[in-house]
Amino acid sequence: MKTPSFWNERNLIATLLLPFSHLYQTANLLRQTYTKPARFPIPVICIGNITAGGSGKTPVALHIGTWMKKNNVNAFYLSRGYGGALGGPVLVDPKKHTAHDVGDEPLLLAEILPTIVAKTRVEGARLALQKGARAIIMDDGFQNPSIAKTLSIVVIDGKIGFGNGRLIPAGPLREQPGLALRRAHAVIILNRSTAIPPLPPEMLTLYARTRLENADMLKGKKIFAFCGLAYPHKFFDMLTSVGAKIVGTQTFADHHNYSQTDLNKLLAKSITEDAALVTTRKDAIRLPKEFQDCVAVMDMAIEFDDERLLDGMFHYILNPHEKA
Repeated sequence: MKTPSFWNERNLIATLLLPFSHLYQTANLLRQTYTKPARFPIPVICIGNITAGGSGKTPVALHIGTWMKKNNVNAFYLSRGYGGALGGPVLVDPKKHTAHDVGDEPLLLAEILPTIVAKTRVEGARLALQKGARAIIMDDGFQNPSIAKTLSIVVIDGKIGFGNGRLIPAGPLREQPGLALRRAHAVIILNRSTAIPPLPPEMLTLYARTRLENADMLKGKKIFAFCGLAYPHKFFDMLTSVGAKIVGTQTFADHHNYSQTDLNKLLAKSITEDAALVTTRKDAIRLPKEFQDCVAVMDMAIEFDDERLLDGMFHYILNPHEKA
């Protein structure tokens, strides 16, 4: 689905949906209260968010996975595989599986570390343990209480904030920020902004920003940009900031499965405007192989203000014998 425009304002539609938000909140509180989490003998690191999509959670998870790989930690990603047909638990094979099978984000994650998709997270964690995992990185799952987390990190994007401050479906919030941050061990704020309310002073807070890795190739070039993201304007703004000349854009629903009709229309617009087609890596994974060569693919990366904070946090979690 596309992000509703009223999620950024308190209009009549948002007000009429408030009773459903109260039901959503009650169901979440009951789940958090009465679910007994399974515990595992290895660190479980959860990268989550408070809003429904678009916070930069997956780029952060990719960055952390790269850190684990660089430091020779045999970590596994665990994802529910949103949009995929396989219930799992299944170890993602990029040569075999498609976005239709396991979802788009697990295919991105599997380029960095072994990735398990499981609708039931506990079963997925058990498979990771059987495969020899020494740490588990949960991409999403902050609101899922079925697994005890060693470290829960909440990602907040300053360009999005908390929208109109209301819960789904009246707003973008999965839960009230105050309640959520009580369970978090750390917060990563991307693209810091005054729109983010003050956080608890004792909260470990890391600051970072998103950037396009291979952006130099677009400087001064005419492009037609398209994507299926929760907040597409973030991607378009980044393209403009690196000097690309956007002559047109096309947005689709988050996790959109591109049809041949979509692709034909995009190619036609590219030819009409005499502009290169540009999209995100996440979108490119959902394109047919034969179409990917026609599109310039942008990778989103994370840059931390102080990478040493990340080093210290994970060293502490992964070396519990040194805590004393």
